[in-house]
Formats: sequence, C-alpha cells, structure tokens
Amino acid sequence: MTCKNKQLNLIENKKHDDIKYYVGFSYLFVRPLFKSKLFEYFDYDVAAAFNVQKNDLKKIAQEYDIPIPRDFIEKRDKINLEECYKNAFSDSDVKILTYHDKNYPFLLKEIPDYPLSIYYKGNLNDIDYNYNIAIVGSRLASESAKLSLKSILSKLKNLNIVVVSGLAYGIDTQAHQSALDNNLKTIAVLGSGLDVIYPIQNKKLFNDIIENKGAIFSEYPLKTRPMAQNFPQRNRIVVGMSKGTLVAEAKLKSGAMISANLTLDYNRELMCIPGNILNPNTSGIYYLIKNGAAIVADSSDLLNQMGWDIIVEEVKNEKNSLSEIQQKVMDVLSLEAKTFDEIADKLSQDVSQIMITLTELELKGLIKQSNNKYYKCI
Repeated sequence: MTCKNKQLNLIENKKHDDIKYYVGFSYLFVRPLFKSKLFEYFDYDVAAAFNVQKNDLKKIAQEYDIPIPRDFIEKRDKINLEECYKNAFSDSDVKILTYHDKNYPFLLKEIPDYPLSIYYKGNLNDIDYNYNIAIVGSRLASESAKLSLKSILSKLKNLNIVVVSGLAYGIDTQAHQSALDNNLKTIAVLGSGLDVIYPIQNKKLFNDIIENKGAIFSEYPLKTRPMAQNFPQRNRIVVGMSKGTLVAEAKLKSGAMISANLTLDYNRELMCIPGNILNPNTSGIYYLIKNGAAIVADSSDLLNQMGWDIIVEEVKNEKNSLSEIQQKVMDVLSLEAKTFDEIADKLSQDVSQIMITLTELELKGLIKQSNNKYYKCI
C-alpha cells in the first residue's frame, strides 16, 4: 500500500469514528445548548467533546454559565457507540449531516443551540439555503388561512425558494403541499425519528417530498417517538435554518408563537398573514403585527420583506379565463365556504345557471364540495 493510500485510509477511518461520536450525541437526550457549548469548548472536536471528563464539566459550566445535565457522565458511559451507529443507519436511506459537512445548513451555525448533526432522507443537491423561508401556523388552521397561504405560494411557482416547515397538521401540511404543487423545494423537520411519521396521515406527503427532491430532517435517531418536548426543539431548527419566518395563523399561546419569538431572538425576518379578526387563531397574528411583524398579503410582500430580487413568472391558470358568472361565484366563495342556498342568495341568477357554474368550476379544479353541502375554493 502506498503512502497516499494509507493517508486516505486514515482520513476515512477518522471520518467514520467522528460520525460514531455524532451519532452517540444524538442518543444523549440532554439540552441542545449544553451539547453545542461542550462542542465549542473542545474547539469543535466531536470525539474530544464526547469523551469529556468530569473535571472539565465544571469549567464548561462556569465558562458558558450553563447547568451541567444531571448524571451526564453516567448517561454518556452507557452509550455503546457501535450499537448506536448500527441502529441509526439500519435504514439504508438515512444519511447524516454533521456540523463540518458542506451541506449542513449554514444559518443553523448562527443560533446558540444548533444541532451537532442532522439525520435526513431525500436530496440536498438542488437546495439553496440562502432562500429558505420557514412557514408555521395553527394545526387547526381555518380554510381562509390555508387558502391565503396557497395563493401566496402559487405566485412563487418554479422559483429557487425553499419552504421549511414541520409536517404537522394544518398550516405545515398546506405549506409543504403548496410547495410541491408549485415546483418549490421543501424541507420537513420532524420531532421524531425518520421512521416515525407523525401525524401518520401525512405519510404520503412525507414520501412525496422525498420523491420530488426535497428532504426530511430530524436531529433524533430512528425509533424516537414524537414526545411533546421534542417539538419546541424541532421549531428552533425550522426557524434557525431559515432567513425568515412566515406565520400563517397562531393563537397567543401556541407553538407558532414560540417559533415567532425564536425568529426575533435569531434576528431573522418575521412576517404574518393577516386573517379574520373574529377567529381566535389570529390573536397571535395581530399581536405580532402590532409589535412590528411585517404583513404579507401577497407573494410580492414576502419577496420585498426578504430582500430577494427575484423575477416572478406570470402564472397562467384557469382563473384567467373565467366567465362573468364564474367569477361572481368565485368572489362569493373567496372568504369562506358556503352552501348552495347561501350562494344563490348572494347572486341574482337563475338557480339552474348557478348549479351549472358550480359544476364547471369543480371541473376546472377551482372549487370543491365538502360534506355534500358546502362549496369552497381550493
């Protein structure tokens, strides 16, 4: 074996050993801030950080003014690195990004409690982290909020923007789906292992993101359940890897408001979609707007606030070729779902013509009927 080959083998062995330590850290369920400061104390050497000795812990606690996790050494010593490594990659589709990898989201390095590594599935080759936008909001989002978000993202079709969200019900689901519908890249960040899809109803969306060259991120190893404490930690990654955050709907006390506050802590752009003032899910929105958050009512508002000088393609769609009566019906349904009788009351048209128009709009894919009663915009 030549000297060059020996050197390459040493480098590969070192890289493999380092990954084992990153994996080991992922099985240490202690505060992310402690892990990041421990990492920094040892000059970003993951092996040295993992093998920290008791006498160094007090120095670290004093230097960074942080508490030492209870029984840290004992928990660390129970970790079998080889076994953890084997378990972490028991799914061949799972890959890992470490702090030193070129594809690690560079903005995450700016937050104090960055993850040392991230497990992921999918494709990162075409993702430009310079254009990440976090989208957060209520799990019980109104149809109006989802339609507003859908409209904003539809006007960003085919752009280099990356939609980052949490794969939860409501706004998260709409954000990812609208990104896929408009050929935008999207990254979902989980509060569980990559083999635990939560909610399970989003399994198809999970797979669609991967198939469309997006990515699924998690700092947690396989088999990690979606525990309540995982989601605030997940939120810091959603926000931390993004240039700005768009809040689509939020109560005053909610996960979305936690994300909004993190956005301000990280000195990133905070934006809100205004909504119905009678909806309790907008209480957080108007609180944020009153305290300086930017209003986004259109895609141009988002681009201007982010300072992204991007030329938006004019999107041709079915709405550009509506008849007068079709447009009237769309206007009636623009704010909320309505029954046939409610639509007829708003329009001075023959009821048979209204029925024909509703059928035409359904065929165009612009509205749909739910519960065999209400018509709503898609």
